Amino acid sequence: MTQAADPNPAFDYRPPDLPLDIIHADDEIVVVNKPSGLLSVPGRGEHLSDCLMSRIKAAFPTALLVHRLDMDTSGVMVFALTPHAQRHLGLQFEKRQTKKTYVARVWGEMAEATGHVDLPLCVDWPNRPRQHVDRENGKPAQTDWRRVRIEDGTTRVRLMPKTGRSHQLRVHMKEIGHPILGDPFYAEGPARDFPRLMLHSESLKLRHPNGGAGMLFRAPAPF
Repeated sequence: MTQAADPNPAFDYRPPDLPLDIIHADDEIVVVNKPSGLLSVPGRGEHLSDCLMSRIKAAFPTALLVHRLDMDTSGVMVFALTPHAQRHLGLQFEKRQTKKTYVARVWGEMAEATGHVDLPLCVDWPNRPRQHVDRENGKPAQTDWRRVRIEDGTTRVRLMPKTGRSHQLRVHMKEIGHPILGDPFYAEGPARDFPRLMLHSESLKLRHPNGGAGMLFRAPAPF
């Protein structure tokens, strides 16, 4: 689920001025809680140079990218501190051996307690970086979801992506009639009128690059 940032210099990028929220650090990896509104990696142009990657490298000069979160999504991200760790973690993501759980607030009251979305996705070229469902040319994308509770006409859900397509959770929720609140790309009307995208990477389970021990990292949703 890669980030999205408008390369247009007119893009009003105002990254939050917050200290690093480090969840875990050792000789091989550093795990942080990314704030909403901060790019994972630099965008095109000096005005988009401030990002989590640059902030991490200022504190951990050997840091290497493993995966990304959308700019508007907050939550758990892991960075490698050695080339070995980057290769090890990269393979875990590629082979879908990591387990990620997100928390979201979506528009409307979801009637079912659980569900599964299986809709192939690809980039909507005329409207990049938006994605859309394309049953002929899209790449497979699956998301499990579980209702947590109803909140004033909205629903808090946990989302468990089985694949890692760009904007997967955002498009899948929109397609089943429950767009994520505050989504600038896929929500409309009152569903869009929220101070941030209500999507947070709550937990990440992986194997440590040194020895393979299973580790679970968590960051509570700030909404």
